[in-house]
Amino acid sequence: MPDAADPALIRRTDPGVARQHRPRRLTDKALRDPYARPPAPAGPAAGRPARSVRPARPGELPALVEHPGDPERNSATRAYLARLLDSGCTRPAWCLVAEGGDGRPVGSVVLWTLPGHRIPLAVVLFEAPGDEPDTAAALLEAAAGLAAELGATALEHVLDAPAQDPEFQRDPERRACLLRQAGFRQIRDGRRFSLHTARTPATGSPRTTRRSSSGPSPSWDRSRSSPCSKTSLTDTEDARLAADVREHGARRAAELLFEETAELKHEPEWWEIGHDAADGTPAVVSLPAENPLVAVIGFVGVAPAHRGKGYAAAAVVRATRILAAHGATEIRGDCDAANTAMAKAFLRAGYRGIANRQEFSRPL
Repeated sequence: MPDAADPALIRRTDPGVARQHRPRRLTDKALRDPYARPPAPAGPAAGRPARSVRPARPGELPALVEHPGDPERNSATRAYLARLLDSGCTRPAWCLVAEGGDGRPVGSVVLWTLPGHRIPLAVVLFEAPGDEPDTAAALLEAAAGLAAELGATALEHVLDAPAQDPEFQRDPERRACLLRQAGFRQIRDGRRFSLHTARTPATGSPRTTRRSSSGPSPSWDRSRSSPCSKTSLTDTEDARLAADVREHGARRAAELLFEETAELKHEPEWWEIGHDAADGTPAVVSLPAENPLVAVIGFVGVAPAHRGKGYAAAAVVRATRILAAHGATEIRGDCDAANTAMAKAFLRAGYRGIANRQEFSRPL
C-alpha cells in the first residue's frame, strides 16, 4: 500500500530485492505466512457500544478526528488527507467517521487507491477511541463493506512504528490487535528507510555496466527484463514475493512485479538492468519511481550468480541519483525484515532506518 504515507510497500530476495508494492488480491494460501497470527479472542465488549458510522461531511474534511494536545499529529493528518483527496487516491465518500454524541467525529477510516483507479486497495487514517473496540470494529467493517461494493476483493493496511508523519499511529500493539479481531492478517514484517537528497549517496560499485530497459509502456520487452527479475526471485526470503512465486511461478511473479511497479510514475529510461562487467550477464535490475507522495526505490533485484558483490547497494545509489536529478528531495525504500543484505545496501547508500512496518491484509 500506498509509501510510508501510502500503503505502497517493498520486498526482497536473499542478496536483496527491494520492491515498492501495490496492494492486490491475496489468496488464502498466500495469506498463510509465518507472520500471520490468529485474532485475539474478542471477549466481552469493553467500554461504550459501537458508534454509528457515516461518510464524513464536507466541513469535517480534511481534519476528520482532532486529538486535543497533539497538534503535530492533527496538522500531519489534515495535510495527508488533503493530498490524498487532491491526487485522487481517495474521495470524500470514501472517508468514513464514527459519530460522537455531539455529532462530531470520534473515529475515522479512509479507503485508498492509486490515482486513476476506482477500486480501493487499502485503508488509511484508521482511528478509534482507545476504550471503544466495538467502534473500531464498526469502522473497519463499514470500510470493508464499502470497498466490496466498489469491487475490491481485499483490503490492506500498514502499521508503522514508531508513530510518525503522516498518520501518527499511536499504540501499535492495540492497533494490531484491533486489526486481527476485524479479520486482518499480518502478511509481512518490513523495515523502512529514507534519504534526503541533500545527503549525497556514496559512490556505487563500478563493476556493472548499465543498459536502460525499454520501459513499462506497451513496448516494454519482458523478454529482456523478466529473466533477470525472475532469477532475482529465486529463494526469496520476502514473504509476499515468496507467496507470489508459490502461487504463480517465478516468471509470472516477475511479470506481476513489473506490472505493479509500472503503475507508479516514472520515465522509461529510469529503469535499468546492470550487466556484470566481467561476463556481460544480467546482474541487477533497478526500477526507481514516484508514488503519489514521495519518490521510491521501487524494486532492486540481484541475480543469484551475482549476489554478494555489492550490486544491490550500487543499484540503490544509482536509482537515488536518478530520482534526485528529477527533483526528488526525499526518497524512501523498504525491504522485508529477513532481508538483511538489502537493509545493509540501503544503509551503505546513505539511507537511515525510519520505521518497522507491519503489513496486514483482509480478503473480502
